[in-house]
Amino acid sequence: MEFVVPFLMSMAAGLATGLGALLGVTNLARSARFFSGALGFSAGVMIYVSLVEILPEAIESVENPAAPWIAVGALFGGIVFAAVIDALVPDHINPSTTTTSDVRLLRMGVFTAIAIALHNFPEGFATFLTALTDHTLAIPIVVAIAIHNIPEGLAVAVPILHATGSVAKAFRWALLSGLAEPAGAVLGYLILAPFMTPTIFGIVFAGVGGIMVYISFSQLLPAAHNQGHPRAPLFGLFAGMAVMALSLLMLG
Repeated sequence: MEFVVPFLMSMAAGLATGLGALLGVTNLARSARFFSGALGFSAGVMIYVSLVEILPEAIESVENPAAPWIAVGALFGGIVFAAVIDALVPDHINPSTTTTSDVRLLRMGVFTAIAIALHNFPEGFATFLTALTDHTLAIPIVVAIAIHNIPEGLAVAVPILHATGSVAKAFRWALLSGLAEPAGAVLGYLILAPFMTPTIFGIVFAGVGGIMVYISFSQLLPAAHNQGHPRAPLFGLFAGMAVMALSLLMLG
């Protein structure tokens, strides 16, 4: 029974992506201006969290005198990894039913969901361990993680909705990315805890940050600028960074 409350707390934080998904599948989300701003917002979220939260945490985790070099190398390693995977994915999955633009948006949304899930996995593990130690200490952490999971859910849902026209698919992918939080709690505790050294955690975490940076610059921002509203992505970018800054300040 001691595991129930920590698990439920990590579940609550993860399911906040569903709130972002609900915002992403409204009628407003179907407009080109909102879509452009939402993609910029998503990029701001991912860039800020990667460089301001993930990279410093990775540097702190790596137990080595050369920790900054190792973490930065892992960050750029994640960028290279994402670029290679991106290059290997064909542009045309089903040309008879889907346009190239739709395929790129779908790939962007799925790729974003996977990256966010990877990011959420260690978050869920950390939340679970904190709650297992002290429920009171974990409450502000859960609240802050939930707040910054909302725009992450939006980042997944919007491109998938525009690519497929399916509200169900957009919501499902966003929700699945958030469920990595409780999955990280359970699997991390049962399987990874004996093997996950702080150094390995830091390297993997920085690599995930690199993947998120790559997605932002190679897919989210270019797609945002292609919607015909050049200022919307810029405003969205700064709004996303501001929301993440607020959530991280609350987390601190």
